[in-house]
Amino acid sequence: MCQMSVILDDNGGEKTIMENVTLLESTDEGVALNALFEEPVLVENCFVKKIDFTGGKVYLASSQRG
Repeated sequence: MCQMSVILDDNGGEKTIMENVTLLESTDEGVALNALFEEPVLVENCFVKKIDFTGGKVYLASSQRG
């Protein structure tokens, strides 16, 4: 089983949102994350920026213009 860490790229800084993610779904509101034995998380107003398959990381970025 392949599990990923989801990281928010926040103005050049990185914040880990969730580890051991087993399901990631893009929604109209943002990105929904699920992991075993944890409550689902919705990261609002963001999109998948890049995926590092080798490193097991998904990077999100804010879709809001600041």
